Amino acid sequence: MKLSEKAEEILEALWINVEEEGRAFLDPEKFSIPLDDPAYAELAANAMVEVRQGMVYFRPEGRNEGRMTIRRHRLAERLMMDVLNIRGEAGDYKACQFEHLLNEGVDTKVCTMLNHPSTCPHGKPIPPGDCCTEARALGDLGVVPLTEFKSGQEGEIAYIQTDDSKKMQKLMAMGVLPGNRIVLVQASPSHIFRVGFSEFAIDTNLAKEIFVRK
Repeated sequence: MKLSEKAEEILEALWINVEEEGRAFLDPEKFSIPLDDPAYAELAANAMVEVRQGMVYFRPEGRNEGRMTIRRHRLAERLMMDVLNIRGEAGDYKACQFEHLLNEGVDTKVCTMLNHPSTCPHGKPIPPGDCCTEARALGDLGVVPLTEFKSGQEGEIAYIQTDDSKKMQKLMAMGVLPGNRIVLVQASPSHIFRVGFSEFAIDTNLAKEIFVRK
């Protein structure tokens, strides 16, 4: 079900109030979206919330939607700050925009790429999805730094995580680009890897910044 952005924001606030802070309801007077906003009527019409005496309560149908909404928001925060290195207010703003694009299925792909994180960058819990439960049961770590590979292991480059533009340029010149296949030839004392028909040696610190999907 596709909800408006304001409706999703209300569900997020309600989830935080009820599930994380232990309140029974959301008080719209203490929230940025006033009670006369059509988003409340939208949620009520979809049997997700109930408004009683000016307070907003979860209905059972809305609780799971709230859980998934807050999950998408916090995964978007991780993506912006950990992978795209957009931090601070800019990271929070971009995450708020991007979360609405993480429809069913896309959030699973992002979660797997991020290695099924349990908390957002602010330390708040990310409700686990089915992909998290399955990965933990199978011992599948998803996307990991190259330093966690053993000699001879092969994978697909997922992303590079570095704040240093010179390091980024160096790795890209080696062919370390998302989607390319990479083989770890040697893990010690330096990390030697092969991309295509070329081999390169880098130190451990640089190898930690290459994230690979097994």
